[in-house]
Parts: sequence; structure tokens; C-alpha cells
Amino acid sequence: MRHDYSAPPINPLPGVVWLLALPIIAMEAVLGLGQTGLVGGAAAEGWRLDAWQRFAFSPDLMRAMIETGTYPWQAMVRLVSYPIVHASFLHALMAVVILLALGKMVAEVFRPWAVLAVFFGSALAGALAYTALPFVRAPLIGAYPAVYGMIGAFTFLLWVKLAATGGNQYRAFSLIGLLLAIQLLFGLFFQGGYDWVADLAGFATGFLLSFAVSPGGWARVMAKLRRR
Repeated sequence: MRHDYSAPPINPLPGVVWLLALPIIAMEAVLGLGQTGLVGGAAAEGWRLDAWQRFAFSPDLMRAMIETGTYPWQAMVRLVSYPIVHASFLHALMAVVILLALGKMVAEVFRPWAVLAVFFGSALAGALAYTALPFVRAPLIGAYPAVYGMIGAFTFLLWVKLAATGGNQYRAFSLIGLLLAIQLLFGLFFQGGYDWVADLAGFATGFLLSFAVSPGGWARVMAKLRRR
């Protein structure tokens, strides 16, 4: 058996995945160092709150913009900036782990621009779905709606593969079903908010966008379904 000793010990991540993950990692590194007191002094303890105020998505602000018909870019950018700020180190860590794992698998099939479209399109859809809940006032933070978009794209790839091989296509949705069940249990026991609505919207957007942005798009999907 021959070994390629020049090969890297792990498969390298596509550049577009690092492009999405590094801002989250950098933000959390700065905020974490501030919380430990290693940088920034006493003022650094409030950096996370400052980051929320600067980057988080506010459903109330979005509703006010819709009512007045004014859409300043400083407020609109929050539709896609909120994924870089998180509630805690663990909150950010879980998002980055899922993004690196599923982002790698999606980016190995999709073109870089398509990966970006899924990520930011899902973040945008998640924020709008969150705004549609009139009783929600809490700001939306975290990369999870965008990451769930990656889960949607990954589910699409599994769905197409199962369709091509004659497998049970419903198996492709087992991952999202498990994640939603965990979120439901977490919400029941720990009184979670309505972030899951944004996550679900992100998943649906990632899945549906994949019909348009995947290599071959809708025509490729239909061709595989017809060959069954």
C-alpha cells in the first residue's frame, strides 16, 4: 500500500468557507480577550454589548423602516451583519463548527458565489421571518440562520443524491428534523426565544436557493429525477 506523504493531514477547507468563518472567529476572539481583561482594560467588559448595538438585527427598527418607507443603509446592513456577533463563546463556537463542517461539503460542489448567496440569502430571509412575528422585540444575533441555510444546501445535495440512486429522499431531512427537535426541547426546558423561526427560514431558503445556484440548477435536478 502506497502512502502520499506530501498530502495534508486533513482536507483543506475551501477559501470561501474561511471567508465566512474568519469574521466570526475574529470577532469572538476580540470580545473574549476583552472579557478576560487581557486587552482593553475595564472598558472591554462592555465590548460585547457594544457589538450587539452595532451589528445586531432589530425587528423593531425594521418594522419602523417599513412603516416610514425609509431604508438607510446603516440599518439595512444589519440584515446581513448580525451573524458575526454571538451571545457567548460557546454560542459562536457551535455556529463556527457547523459552518466549517457543512460549509466544506457544500463548497466542494457549489461555486464560491453560490455559497455566499446561500449564506447571506439565508441570513436575510431569517431576519425578515423574525420581523414578521409582531410580538418579537429582542434583537437577532448569531450565525445560525445562515448556518441553517448551509444545512438546507447540504440537505439539497443529499436529496438529489438519493433521488439519483433510488433511495428514500425523506432521509435527506433527518438532520434538520433532529436539530429542530433539539431546539424544541431546549426551548421547553430553558424558555428559549423565537430564534428558531429565523433558523427554519434560513434552512428553507438554503434548500430552495440550491435549486437555482447549484451546478446545473433546476435542469440537473429534474434530469436526475426523470432517470429514476
